[in-house]
Amino acid sequence: MNSKLQSRVEKVGDAVAAGNLTQLEFLALNSSLNLADGHARQELTAGQAKIIARLPDLWAEAQERTVHEIEREAQESYFHLLGQHSYPGGDGRVLSCYSSSVAMEIYARALATTTDAVALVHPTFDNIPDILTGVGLRLVPLEEDVLHGGDLPVGLLQSVGAVFVTTPNNPTGRVLSEEGLRGLAAQCAEHGVVLTLDTSFRGFDTDAHYDHYAVLEESGCRWVVIEDTGKLWPTLELKVGWLVRSANVGLPIAKVYSDILLGVSPLVLAMVRELAEDAADAGLADLHDYIAENRALLRTELAGLPDIRFVDEDTRVSVERVHVGDRYAADVWARMCEHSVYVLPCQKFHWARPAEGDRLLRIALSRSPAAIAAAARVLRSVLLDT
Repeated sequence: MNSKLQSRVEKVGDAVAAGNLTQLEFLALNSSLNLADGHARQELTAGQAKIIARLPDLWAEAQERTVHEIEREAQESYFHLLGQHSYPGGDGRVLSCYSSSVAMEIYARALATTTDAVALVHPTFDNIPDILTGVGLRLVPLEEDVLHGGDLPVGLLQSVGAVFVTTPNNPTGRVLSEEGLRGLAAQCAEHGVVLTLDTSFRGFDTDAHYDHYAVLEESGCRWVVIEDTGKLWPTLELKVGWLVRSANVGLPIAKVYSDILLGVSPLVLAMVRELAEDAADAGLADLHDYIAENRALLRTELAGLPDIRFVDEDTRVSVERVHVGDRYAADVWARMCEHSVYVLPCQKFHWARPAEGDRLLRIALSRSPAAIAAAARVLRSVLLDT
């Protein structure tokens, strides 16, 4: 390894213990074998390439039409694509943000004005606990098995002002079922707790395409949902995060939103509208097949390795977790960095108890099959030598 790369690996190696997952993802951005972040980085499909070729036309449209019109069309195309027909698009309760992380920051600041504690699903991507604790909120771990096992403990609900669930979860891929959401919303309504959903990976799993907004509105609970277009399409970080809220949420979300931004580019909104319409015309099914094929490719390349297993057998989201046996994932990660191949060790996903992720790697699948195969071969070699 050259001295510059050695320095970078050592610096970010410290981040495995003391920093965050985004720092590790940043290290990978300039590598051709970046399987670290969950953003879409595969090649454009033929349909998507045609949309990108029309960007000058979309630019002209964005100049000529009102932002409100284009925003409404983008929301309608995106939400309906994913089965969210009851989203509250007609009364200003859907706010467009640069990203889901910006939407989360806005929500966290608003939430911190009314409570000091949140029950957060465990494990999940570490920027969620970082953002929540960054505004002074105390976190109470909500284990996935508890979340999916039935009613939450009354004592937990009485100790927090919000319950925050990522569904499908990142990195496990577990989906909160319609029955599960209905029961959780009823409990939150009973205890006056804000139910918060991050659905950024919804597009990958049809089990998450039931109408969440119909369930939430019927429940009468106070709720917030964070949506994200950035995981679905390889648009070079041009994306929209949507911050959606109930009419009775009782939080200064609109005020905090206005403190941070005015809105997002109508050009990006027009592009999202076109991509959603393309996805509705078989493009989403093609994406599901693409991810499934990459998952099968990865599993095939690693087949037969002793002590290696895939811990989320039925997951459909665009990431895969690999248990590396008795090895430490951070050691495997460091060895892979020497070959300019980047994945994520999973300690930081387990934000309450990092040791639970010591032997897990997360691998992004929204990449070309050639990149998946090449990275898997390096991983296989490292695992055999570690």
